[in-house]
Amino acid sequence: MLGTPTRIWLTFAVVIVGALVVDLGVFHRKAHKISLGQALVESAAWIALSLLFNLWLYFSRGPQVGLEFLTGYLVEKSLSVDNIFVFILIFQAFRAPGDSQHKVLFCGVIGALLLRAAFVLAGVELLQSFHFAVFMFGAILLFTGVRMILPGERVVRPDRNWLVRLARRFLPVLTEYQGKKFLAKRDGKWNATPLFLALVAVEAMDIVFAVDSVPAVLAITRDAFVVYSSNAFAVLGLRALYFAMAEVLPRFRFLHQGLAAILIFVGGKMVAGDWLVIPTGVSLCIVAGIVLVTILASLAFPLNGRTPSSA
Repeated sequence: MLGTPTRIWLTFAVVIVGALVVDLGVFHRKAHKISLGQALVESAAWIALSLLFNLWLYFSRGPQVGLEFLTGYLVEKSLSVDNIFVFILIFQAFRAPGDSQHKVLFCGVIGALLLRAAFVLAGVELLQSFHFAVFMFGAILLFTGVRMILPGERVVRPDRNWLVRLARRFLPVLTEYQGKKFLAKRDGKWNATPLFLALVAVEAMDIVFAVDSVPAVLAITRDAFVVYSSNAFAVLGLRALYFAMAEVLPRFRFLHQGLAAILIFVGGKMVAGDWLVIPTGVSLCIVAGIVLVTILASLAFPLNGRTPSSA
């Protein structure tokens, strides 16, 4: 299956499905607002599971694959942090209740897993069939990174997203929430609720994020399994990371510059790959170094003279 033994894909599927069953059956059997403590425990659990899977890959498929997965996971985890800012804007724009946000993110994650699979398959096929696609993907990453690092406020209006506008056009939408329902009957007809529009906005933004994140890992490896599995683990841990970091992350003033630097690095690595080969271990050190410098710089020079822990 794309060069990876079927047993590896089956093991991956069992781990993912098992983790989701535990997530829904233990942590989220009943809908509730996620506390900071629970979010931290869940986030740590997803990271630990990802690292254990990485360790299994290291011994089952070799050190190179293990190193590629770890580098891809770190890149994806770093880039997924930017999603949190957008999720905050989405829930603010639609005034989504706190106890309904997990349902939106969970459904959004399932959609993202399917979408990333399509992106990975298409990306690998393009790179194998057309060499110029390497430069196309690299250019996308470089353009996105440069745009992020340039001064100027990024304006995101999730309630005016093209997919949300399309949903409003073809579906009758209620103005008030109906508990945690995406659809509700009114006068014998099905209507979308604001919670459904929030889900549409989340899925629409993941299309945008996938355009950056999938090529970023393809710059590390062309192994479809490594690209998809590293994406999947980063995406699955995003819900817990959101509830753990939503209030803290906006205070990290150099976060966008750090993410931009990662995109510029992997984009440059992809474009220059025919002339300059950067070992995976070196790439891992560079990405980890960028993340560390970003965090330390934000702590040393906090926004408005505050540390991230101050209120």
